[in-house]
Amino acid sequence: MRNGHRLGQLRGHRLGRRFGWLWAAYGTSALGTWLAFGAFPLIAIRVLHAGPAEVAALSSVAAAVGAAVAVPLGPWVEFRRKRPVLIATDLVRCTALLSIPAAFAFGVLTFLQLLLVSVVVAAADITFRAASGAYLKTLLPAEDLLVANARFESTSWTTTIIGPPLGGAAIGLLGPVATVVADAVSYLLSALGIRATGGDEPRPERREAARMRASDLFDGWRYILADATLRPLFFNTALFNALVMAAQPLLAVLMLGRLGFAPWQYGLAFAAPSIGGLLGSRLARPLVNRFGQHQVLVVTGTLRVLWPIGLAFTGPGTAGLLLVMGVELGLIFCCGVFNPVSATYRLERTGTDRVTRTLTAWTVTTKATTAILTAAWGVLGGLLGPRTAIGLAGVLLLATPLLLPRRATAPLTESAPAPAPSRT
Repeated sequence: MRNGHRLGQLRGHRLGRRFGWLWAAYGTSALGTWLAFGAFPLIAIRVLHAGPAEVAALSSVAAAVGAAVAVPLGPWVEFRRKRPVLIATDLVRCTALLSIPAAFAFGVLTFLQLLLVSVVVAAADITFRAASGAYLKTLLPAEDLLVANARFESTSWTTTIIGPPLGGAAIGLLGPVATVVADAVSYLLSALGIRATGGDEPRPERREAARMRASDLFDGWRYILADATLRPLFFNTALFNALVMAAQPLLAVLMLGRLGFAPWQYGLAFAAPSIGGLLGSRLARPLVNRFGQHQVLVVTGTLRVLWPIGLAFTGPGTAGLLLVMGVELGLIFCCGVFNPVSATYRLERTGTDRVTRTLTAWTVTTKATTAILTAAWGVLGGLLGPRTAIGLAGVLLLATPLLLPRRATAPLTESAPAPAPSRT
């Protein structure tokens, strides 16, 4: 088996045709998402004339309600084939997004519709992520999970480099609604790609009664909180992501409003630094091989919090743009290493029969925490100003490394007992 694994390394880790289609589908939808980066806030600000509080609410309320809708979907999806679920969630997102340009064309687009579409997309996103994690774990052997996650991560950052500048140009020429259409089409293409993966996927067997129980809704959280290594990573991820994302609407208001940056400049500020994420994701596996999974997780998880506070000092003109790009470059490089290692660590510590529920609980908590803090930071931005609120988020981020796992643990084997339920 080791000889076969070494041969796989010599071949550049060929993960098979089915993974190739899954990877292509992921890349297509990721590109569509980044083409539409900032489209909803821009539509809210420039078409519907929304203020900072409304823009923050667009992110926070949609994430919170979407997370609540996704909670019962986790246990429901756990005991169903994952490929049809992935296709269905892609088609739901495509349909919801297409309603935006349709309403805009007829002059009936409202802030409420933007909010409702955001809710639907958020719920479908959570369900898709959880189902795709479970699908990946059944598609590949454990030793290939880090390679696969690193490829997803590098693809994400590659599309981040390409998408926002192209999206910014499209917005400048055609308006923000055009990029929403592109995003919708990308989900349709993703659904076709996932369908092309083919293969037989056995239906998961439910050990208890066929009917979903109320306790199943909380099984993912029980599993995470009962695991001494998943628990701190869970809290770290939720708080870090929430604080970073809570500042994003305020940064958009600051850059696109008060500082007068053009949409293409705003897109460039986040696209160019994504080269750091591409480099970081390529380094993840070599660093783990040399220093160990836990060491890489802790070091990069600590280094990534040192950057965001710099966004509070963003000013106008070229200097301000370069400052944002420098801060994002450092942050994204660290996240590019951390994210695939964290995703692999999480999958290795979760039994195959619990992956969907665990990832759903993980993502729901992250989204809900982000929603709460984004709403709070929207209020803080209105009271203290966007710059001060962004700085406060940066200061609080400095404490999040205290929540990282403190000791290394061996991966969970499928024959080993899962943590006892007490319990992304």
